[in-house]
Amino acid sequence: MTESHPSRVFMFDNNDPEMQRAYENARTAFRFFWREIAWERRRIVPALDLACVKAPFSDGEQGTSEEDTPDVEHMWLSDVDFDGLFVSGVLLNSPNWLKTVKEGDSAQIPLSQISDWMYAIDGEVFGAYTVNLLRSRMGPQERQEHDAAWGLKFGDPTRIRVTPAPNTGTGLLKRWFGKRQTDTDEHPMSEGMASKLKMQLKKDPSFADARDDRGWSVLHQESLAGNVATVAVLLEAGADRNAVTNHGMTPIQLASSLGWDKVIELLSRQ
Repeated sequence: MTESHPSRVFMFDNNDPEMQRAYENARTAFRFFWREIAWERRRIVPALDLACVKAPFSDGEQGTSEEDTPDVEHMWLSDVDFDGLFVSGVLLNSPNWLKTVKEGDSAQIPLSQISDWMYAIDGEVFGAYTVNLLRSRMGPQERQEHDAAWGLKFGDPTRIRVTPAPNTGTGLLKRWFGKRQTDTDEHPMSEGMASKLKMQLKKDPSFADARDDRGWSVLHQESLAGNVATVAVLLEAGADRNAVTNHGMTPIQLASSLGWDKVIELLSRQ
């Protein structure tokens, strides 16, 4: 956000059924956002231009009547993390009227309360459910000005892109996403990572159950990211499918938090 491109803060009508559907669709598809974040953390050369999540903020508790309801600002969080329960990040916006939060504050929100997410690769935007709903209600000139202010390519506001289209892009982007992909397929980097993981485990079998300072093993991480191929490799190597993180979650609970059915099936086998 710059002085010429002010913070993008939105107040939505909670009675707007289209906006409510946009919230719900964003929450349902959040797993694809998180999968991309998980892979971005492995890349030597970053692929994402930005990755952020939107959530509602308020200075007070929800009132019992319409008059008691406080103003709510929907603002973006960067440096996003997710632990299977909460989405956390750093506030990108300077609030217009809220007094209890400010740009740069850390925030933690239950996944059930986020209102949107988006990431961009080579300027192409994926997600942005509420943003595209608003864009669909703009005239051509206003939409063009909106997109120019962001400096991103949002595309057709009536078509939400969740993952890059098959065989698009050039260079690294094409190598990562050249393989045909749908919203339920494995991430295109997964197959290559599985073979590398096999070699690593052959050299160091203890890696299968190594833990970080949060009590997370690689199996926890791969399960939350929905990576079927790498989860299968780890289970074959004897990784503990019942291991519990410091915040009390097993790999299958992490996979279940985002609805990764194929991973859940693998972890359920005895």
